[in-house]
Amino acid sequence: MSVKKIDEPTGTETMGHEWDGIEELNTPLPTWWLWTFYACIAFAIGYCVVYPAIPGLKEGSHGTAGWTSRGDLAKEMDAAKAARAPVLAALDATPIEDLPKNADLMAKAVAGGKAAFKVNCVPCHGSAAQGSVGFPNLNDDDWLWGGTLTDIQQTLTHGIRQPGDMETRNSAMPAFGRDGILKAAEVQDVVSYVRSLSGLEPAGAAAQRGSALFAANCVACHGPEGKGNRMFGAPNLADKIWLYGGDRVAITNTVTNAHAGVMPAWNTRLDGATIKMLAAYVHSLGGGENFSQPAAPAAAEAASGGQ
Repeated sequence: MSVKKIDEPTGTETMGHEWDGIEELNTPLPTWWLWTFYACIAFAIGYCVVYPAIPGLKEGSHGTAGWTSRGDLAKEMDAAKAARAPVLAALDATPIEDLPKNADLMAKAVAGGKAAFKVNCVPCHGSAAQGSVGFPNLNDDDWLWGGTLTDIQQTLTHGIRQPGDMETRNSAMPAFGRDGILKAAEVQDVVSYVRSLSGLEPAGAAAQRGSALFAANCVACHGPEGKGNRMFGAPNLADKIWLYGGDRVAITNTVTNAHAGVMPAWNTRLDGATIKMLAAYVHSLGGGENFSQPAAPAAAEAASGGQ
């Protein structure tokens, strides 16, 4: 039979063990702390019964209250959808060319398009629609196929080079160097001429030779002054906006190999109202054109500007 040992200074029973002369006191927990602890245990048990809390192999417990965070989210989503329904219905009923006539609906379309842009378009065009190499800057006023609301809607709806869509934007530039249409030296002459059009280099002898080659091979699409042709989606070569770069290396690569960028046909992913909102937002960024501008044909290519 063990004998309890009492710590003399405190009068408290010890635990019966010691380390290097140090003994542990068996001090009882405060009553208030114990009751708080018991209350927490009771609360935890009650919570597990009322709310979903216990994990399982396929799904967790549902709880007697029937509440779930997913259920709350679904209710919030349904409420948001109901709030948007009148606006979406109005957008469906309004031809896109009539949107500017309704300032309130136009503002709501731009706001909705901004949100849709962040979800669908930012990976290629950037968070500020500034674009990058091969992806057009949607803020400038340079458009391959037109920057009116109807033009932008057409591009968004049917995309660029989308198989199976008869109205997709579609064009092809010959790979002049790769396919042997022009020799390497002739490609360099054309590059010199193209760069001279936008003042990137002086019009020297190489540019003069390139001018003749340009007239024989490129004028049909880009025009006699190199200002482009929206009927063919041919970019303006006389400005200083370049989709794939304006230095010699970049233009040489373009003339030699050509480019064939693609963009989804969003009518297979988004509803018509959302496409209208996206068109309104892109149009509002700063480069959008009014309806006095010549519109692009239905069977064409890229959404926005640059070479």
